[in-house]
Amino acid sequence: MSRVANAPITVPAGVDVKLNGNQVIVKGKLGEQAFGLHEAVKLDIGQNEIKVSWDQDVKNAKAFAGTARASINNIVKGVSEGFVKKMQLVGVGYRAQVKDNLLTLSLGYSNPVEYIVPAGVTVEAPSQTELHVKGSDKQQVGQVASEIRAFRPPEPYKGKGVRLADEYVARKEAKKK
Repeated sequence: MSRVANAPITVPAGVDVKLNGNQVIVKGKLGEQAFGLHEAVKLDIGQNEIKVSWDQDVKNAKAFAGTARASINNIVKGVSEGFVKKMQLVGVGYRAQVKDNLLTLSLGYSNPVEYIVPAGVTVEAPSQTELHVKGSDKQQVGQVASEIRAFRPPEPYKGKGVRLADEYVARKEAKKK
């Protein structure tokens, strides 16, 4: 059984947490996010930590509490530090270029692939074969990285494609006669 909900959430300096009914509102230097709590989950907001408790009579309340604790912890981390997904383009001629909120990828297709970056997420290209997807919402950063990766997922024979920096690509041996 999970014990995620039992761990307190530490709130760093500069982050403000408010409870408005069943809505938790977290403000920090990187923005503001909200999260809706289940009615069986209760929050105890202290000076620099948050404790999660739940109603013992509701069947799935502990699961809801664990989910709420993990989500609120991600929101607190997001508005204070932010999240970054580092990506690599592996392949001859594979390049990335960012201009405002338009990401242009040359991935071996006849035309370049253009991707409009949604609001709340920024994409940087430190070099032509590297991408950094940044934002305060963990789910949104992961979704954007996943959509970019889907344009050309890494293939198992040569390893070419768009991949996360820490992703392992299982390589296959070519067929022998």
